[in-house]
This record gives sequence, C-alpha cells and structure tokens, in this order.
Amino acid sequence: MKLGAQSHISIVSAVKKALTKYSSKNGISEITDIYMQPDPLSGNLLVCNDDEEQLIIVSVPEWVEANPENFMADAEMALRKVLNQLREEGFLNTLKILKPYSFVLVDDEKETVADLMLVDEEETMFLNDELLKGLDEELDAFLKDLLEK
Repeated sequence: MKLGAQSHISIVSAVKKALTKYSSKNGISEITDIYMQPDPLSGNLLVCNDDEEQLIIVSVPEWVEANPENFMADAEMALRKVLNQLREEGFLNTLKILKPYSFVLVDDEKETVADLMLVDEEETMFLNDELLKGLDEELDAFLKDLLEK
C-alpha cells in the first residue's frame, strides 16, 4: 500500500497539530511518549500520549482498502516517512518533551508493534531490527576476548 501525496500531507499536518500541545511556546517540559495507532477498518490514525489522551485522529483513505496481511508493516513504513520529514524540517526540535522520548506504533489493543523513532539529546534514531542485528554475537565475542586476557 502506497500513500498518496494528499494522505501523506494530511498525516504530517495532523501530527504537527497534535504535537503543538508540546511546543516550546508552552515553556514546561512534559514527560511522555507518542503512540500512533492505525486502524485498517476505519482508515483512521489515532495519535495519543502516555496517558492515552487522544491528541488527534486523521482519516487515511488508502488504509481502508489495504491488504490486512501487510497493513502494519505498510503503516509503519508510511509513519517513518512522516516522522523523518518532521525531523528534517526541525519540527521535533520545537517540542518541550523531556528527552529521550519515542514515537511508538501500537495495535488496536495498545500493544507495541514497533518503535518508530527515538529522540535523544544528541541525535534522533530510527529504531528497527537491523539496528540490533548481531549485537549479541558482538557482545559475546567482546566478553570472551576480555576474559581470555
């Protein structure tokens, strides 16, 4: 499923509007993560904070017609593009959310499907399985090397 330009723009606009609550104009830093819940049945994207407070709902017509087998993977890819755009525009730097904080993709039962982005003091990281791939083997080899010396 590929999002049309209008849907992408709608999601970007809605996420910006949802996060204005945490803009630097407010002055007080908040502690929260941002949860993004796409719904293939309604075609809506729900954006919430840690307290499950609904920040915004936006309609994404392409999601209603999407293949249910690949829906979450496709939604994850689309939302990563949106977050990347917000990062590149510098919008995330205007937020008064204590770092580190995350954008998290959740399902209809509020279970984590994927960590979309981690925003930290020095850098913003997109989280995925490739990032941690082989870490166990590298740590085991490092520990073995230390113990042998």
